[in-house]
Amino acid sequence: MLKAAICGGSGYTGIELLRILSGHPRVEVTAVTSEKSAGRRLCDLFPHLHSYGGMTFEPMEKERLLSKADLFFLALPHGASQEAVHYFFSRKKHVIDLSADYRISDVSVYESWYGTPHQFAATLQKAVYGLPEIYRSRIRKARIIANPGCYPTSAILGLLPAVRNRLVDARSIIIDSKSGTTGAGRKADVAVAYCEVNEGFKAYGIGTHRHTPEIEQEISCLAGEKVTVDFTPHLLPADRGILTTIYAKLSKTISQDKVFAAYHAAYRKEPFIRLLPPGVYPNIKNVRGSNFCEIGLKLNTRTNTLIIVSAIDNLVKGASGQAVHNMNIMMGFEETEGLRSISLFP
Repeated sequence: MLKAAICGGSGYTGIELLRILSGHPRVEVTAVTSEKSAGRRLCDLFPHLHSYGGMTFEPMEKERLLSKADLFFLALPHGASQEAVHYFFSRKKHVIDLSADYRISDVSVYESWYGTPHQFAATLQKAVYGLPEIYRSRIRKARIIANPGCYPTSAILGLLPAVRNRLVDARSIIIDSKSGTTGAGRKADVAVAYCEVNEGFKAYGIGTHRHTPEIEQEISCLAGEKVTVDFTPHLLPADRGILTTIYAKLSKTISQDKVFAAYHAAYRKEPFIRLLPPGVYPNIKNVRGSNFCEIGLKLNTRTNTLIIVSAIDNLVKGASGQAVHNMNIMMGFEETEGLRSISLFP
């Protein structure tokens, strides 16, 4: 039985990790930290986590935690993970970081977009970007996984076969994404309060969202050249889910059947990708609570544009479910273990 600790367990991603791992047959959660909720029982704050019984949140005292777990999930704010990842990694533990601190391989790019120094550049170089559909073989050998962001997951998975097979001009990519409010984190903030979000719909972070360099980094790797994209996120009046619509000009004349064939070849063995049939497009309701990414395709021959629509649950495939998928690969477990049937609804 793998002993796992969750640092930052009272935020949305921490809560989702607890929900998912409660049904994992090979994992025992042995410690959960929260500075604000230390000393309180998990099930008092989150009654749906009744399977954790009398387990309590504890402060993040790293030396004390070290003997409690073999693998550490870090669901901490950006900037706060840097030292903790380095600490546990340097003491031979496996680490899966759900912040952005180890996603951007270029220190100067990270510092430019996140406005804080990266103090562990050598440790950063040991991290593997945790998108299993691309980096499965590297994840198997890794001890630090940088779990991808939610928007990048939806965008990269949507684009992967088209860019890798050079079906589109990578310089023409436009990404339009909409996310539920849990993407902003579990905090008191007027901007994401119910009365502010309900019956509203708005764009934000236009041209400045911090997930932009992460998307560009991975699309550039797929394209074999430096790629910049137009990325605009929007805030949905919903609690969870991401719907991403991507527009890219075709690089050559190709039929819709051949586009579908390229996507089918790329994803036919992937357990958490659902390629929808022609004329059917994703709905965030259909992936809610699951680790699936649904993808729909439309070839607009009138404008010579490939339109890609993807949908994920931002808290599962976009965060905690993907983290568990990465853990399964890293630890040699069956990839879908603990993730086969998780859902909020039947």
